Amino acid sequence: MFEKSTWIRLPRNVVMGHDVLADVGAVIADTHLTGRPLIVTSPTPKSVAGEPIVDQLEADGLDPLLTIVETANFQAVERVIETARSADVSYLLGVGGGKAIDIAKMAADDLGVDFISVPTAASHDGIVSGRGSVPDGDTRHSVAAAPPIAVIADTNVIAEAPWELTTAGCADIISNYTAVKDWQLANRLQNVEYSEYAGALSQMTAEMLVDRADSIKPGLEESAWLVVKALVSSGVAMSIAGSSRPASGAEHLFSHQLDRIAPGAALHGHQVGVGAIMIEYLHSGEKGAWHDVRDALERIDAPTTADELGVSAEDVVDALTSAHEIRDRYTILGGGISEEAAIQVATTTGVI
Repeated sequence: MFEKSTWIRLPRNVVMGHDVLADVGAVIADTHLTGRPLIVTSPTPKSVAGEPIVDQLEADGLDPLLTIVETANFQAVERVIETARSADVSYLLGVGGGKAIDIAKMAADDLGVDFISVPTAASHDGIVSGRGSVPDGDTRHSVAAAPPIAVIADTNVIAEAPWELTTAGCADIISNYTAVKDWQLANRLQNVEYSEYAGALSQMTAEMLVDRADSIKPGLEESAWLVVKALVSSGVAMSIAGSSRPASGAEHLFSHQLDRIAPGAALHGHQVGVGAIMIEYLHSGEKGAWHDVRDALERIDAPTTADELGVSAEDVVDALTSAHEIRDRYTILGGGISEEAAIQVATTTGVI
């Protein structure tokens, strides 16, 4: 008897495009959210989007509360939870980059209330996924949480974000190439459950971005549209899979380990992009698709070397040889690779 079942949680509304920040009130009404909203933001997005949203909701007769997070950590999540409880908040809006959105997402999940994602930069696929990533000491934790009930991505605002944040988002998507290959490998060798649909969606998203890499330019709103669309697709793939597998493989383990070895050196998306170059080499060999991954990153001005990341060759080798220790997730790295192998991979691909 067939007994398989699944529960896929996806955003009810994804609103993206020019000046859609003005539609926050309409989205709240359409999703039937009532009561007092709490807007979680950080200093720069506060003036760009946080305060305009407060003005808009006050004009709609709501009583929004705004809180600012300076640093992404579990203490910030707890403070947001306490603020929401003490103010009798009914739902949350995460307004900003990855920091504000991840904190709002995790706080909303703990409170058991809905959450709306309002990204002001296209820096990673957390804007729509059901996972939050928060630093804790010298490591970073990826925590399961409910995905947003709605996403409001204003491409006019996102196009004005620092260019390096957009290139980090692009690199994060391009790394889906190796994440899916690692997932397929884990399915073949470890019988890890694999979703053909989620894997295909994730891979198609990466291919779409690589094919259009030449059209992604600074300050161009059409570019913001393309990148946001890709980030939404990647987040949906994770929701379908019920895990981060479609977008997180050995290249993410490499990035997380690099965070421990050289904290704050580079953006997450840039690190996973460089990791994807080396992991693709391990999957396909010297004449394989790692050239395509590297070339696509170069075309969007994303880092492809240790120097461009701001880390040393030793840091890269250390991270690559110890990345398998980060979490119990089977990848091409298996139980680890030797220092000699890591040096060969990083040297052949030009990372060091």
